[in-house]
Amino acid sequence: MPDSVYKVIELVGTSTESWEKAATHAVEIAAQSLRDLRIAEIVALDMHLENGKVAAYRAKVKVSFKFEGD
Repeated sequence: MPDSVYKVIELVGTSTESWEKAATHAVEIAAQSLRDLRIAEIVALDMHLENGKVAAYRAKVKVSFKFEGD
């Protein structure tokens, strides 16, 4: 593997169904504008509550992709 550099960004995905779908949604949306995604790491999971009930699942995800500099 040649030397390379990767950039890491943090995303928050949401879903009304599950944490897994929230994380998947974050990665799928990122993949629409970022090339060469490499790793996705779940950093935190939480829920948005309304009237004492779960309204949405949220997944904070770190995603890395190959950095293409000059």
